[in-house]
Amino acid sequence: MKKHLLVLVLSVAISFISTAQDTFSIVAIDTITGEVGSAGASCIDENGIPGGVIVLSDVHPGVGAIHTQAYWLAANQAYAKQLMNDGLSPQQIIDSVVANDAQNNPTRRQYGIVDFRDGVVRSAAYTGVNCNDYKNHIVGPNYSIQGNILLGQEILDSMESRFLNTEGELICRLMAALQGAKVVGADTRCFAYGTSSLSAFARVAKPDDPVNDLYLDFNVPSVVSGVDPIDSLQVLVDAWGGCLGVGIEESVSQTTVFPNPAENKITFQTASGINTLRIFDIMGKEVFSRKNIDKSELSVDVSHFTQGVYSFQINSFENKLISGSFIVH
Repeated sequence: MKKHLLVLVLSVAISFISTAQDTFSIVAIDTITGEVGSAGASCIDENGIPGGVIVLSDVHPGVGAIHTQAYWLAANQAYAKQLMNDGLSPQQIIDSVVANDAQNNPTRRQYGIVDFRDGVVRSAAYTGVNCNDYKNHIVGPNYSIQGNILLGQEILDSMESRFLNTEGELICRLMAALQGAKVVGADTRCFAYGTSSLSAFARVAKPDDPVNDLYLDFNVPSVVSGVDPIDSLQVLVDAWGGCLGVGIEESVSQTTVFPNPAENKITFQTASGINTLRIFDIMGKEVFSRKNIDKSELSVDVSHFTQGVYSFQINSFENKLISGSFIVH
């Protein structure tokens, strides 16, 4: 049965131009199931763009997905959509959209595209030289990860590592990628809010889904002050129930990690207590582990850690799994 929580129906008639840039996103294909996935987050919410960052997502069930971001333009997105409908490959779509930018200014755009036709999966990405720093993309055989106005390359690397090292349904792997970017200021505009972003989404289409009725279509267009939308999005996915053990099971107000980014020491504090704490580097290698802690607060010396993004897992007194990320700089 299809699940739809906090889904916003976006009108194809949207014609405004957003001067805001998206921050981090992923498009991916599950070559076993034929599912198409799309997920992302930004320090732009529905107050800046109706519906929030989900506006950049264009999912074609059974075919592929397109993300048009960085100074998002409806005309460019519509053109890319038509090219995918016409059967062009991801690279051909990018080449044509760049060559025919609606404002003749492709250097400030960013694209990530995947498709799956006749058993062959293809991917491509483009990052214009005039996108705001830090900007870059990572292209894998069945995925593309891209972002701009980022804290650094570590955000994209962490997303890729979490995506590749997570098992289960495509939605679980998409959420793992977003959790890999859930650090304060991942989109640097969000440092002031103490979050990674202000809106987030995750979508998965089965091969036979209607375009406007996807298998999973989760959207968090905005959040209350201090709450990370990736946490809120994880709550929706966890309520669906297909990703047990992925992400958090408590609200951000119950679990605190500070300071983040950290230099010498980081403290974990949770209302339900800490029984076990494990910390992993960006490649998934365990760099810290402690059991039988039996405390509600624990500080860890990270002065010897290499700079970058780290993920953590906490088992609480009630044996709930809490996970997240932090940066050491």
